[in-house]
Amino acid sequence: MSIIDPAIAVQRLPRHVAIVMDGNGRWAEARHRPRSFGHHEGVKAVRATVEACLRRHIPVLTLFAFSSENWKRPEDEVGTLMELFMKAIDREVDELVANGVAVRFIGDRSAFAPALRDRMDRAERKQPAQTRLSLNVAANYGGRWDIVQATRRIVQGIANGDIDADTVDESIVDAHTSLADLAPLDLFIRTGGEHRVSNFLLWQLAYAELWFSDVLWPDFDAATLDAALADYARRERRFGRTGQQLRHPA
Repeated sequence: MSIIDPAIAVQRLPRHVAIVMDGNGRWAEARHRPRSFGHHEGVKAVRATVEACLRRHIPVLTLFAFSSENWKRPEDEVGTLMELFMKAIDREVDELVANGVAVRFIGDRSAFAPALRDRMDRAERKQPAQTRLSLNVAANYGGRWDIVQATRRIVQGIANGDIDADTVDESIVDAHTSLADLAPLDLFIRTGGEHRVSNFLLWQLAYAELWFSDVLWPDFDAATLDAALADYARRERRFGRTGQQLRHPA
C-alpha cells in the first residue's frame, strides 16, 4: 500500500530522483551466496523502481549502475557485472520503450567492450512514441569526470570562438554536463547504509535533498521509494531563502 498522500502527489513529489544502488554484494553474502547472485537480484529491484516511478509520474530517474571506481573490484565480479549489463539491455529495453521509458547512458564508454558500446548505442536509438520517464543509467561514470568533460567542452567552445570566456558562469557549465537537458536533481537516494555520495552527480547535487536507507538494494521496493518520497514531500526547500520568505513571498 502506498504511503504517499494523493493530495501531495503532483506538487510535492520530485521531478528527478537519483539512486546509488548499494548493497547487492552484502545482500548475497548474508545469504551465503556469491556476490553475483546479489547483482542478479538487484536487476529485479531496478525493474520495480522504474515501474514505481512510472506509477507516481516521476519524469526522471538516474541510476548509478557502475562507477569509474568499480573497476577496482575483483576481476570476476567486474566480468559478471558487464555480462549482466549486456543481458539486461537486451532483455529490458524493448519493454521499457513500449512503456514510455527513454533510456540514456551517461559516463565514459571508451573503457567498455565494443559489443557493450554497440548495445548501449542501439538502446538509446529506440525512443518511445511518448516519453513518460527518462531513465539515465550511469555506467563508468564519476561526478568529477562529468565536471571535467563539461570544462573541456567549454574550453573547446572558447577556442572555436563559440563561447566568450567572459560569459562563462554556472548556467554555461550546467549546460555542458551530462544531464543538462533534464529537470534538475531533486532527490538523491542511497541504499545500503552508507552515508556518502561516492562521486555521483557532484554538480547536480548542489541543492538536492539527500535520503539514506539501511535497506540493501535487492530489498528496495515501491514501499521504500514511497518512504523516501514522503520524507521529501515534508521538507521545506529554501534554496538560500528563509522559511518566512517562502511562506510570505513579496
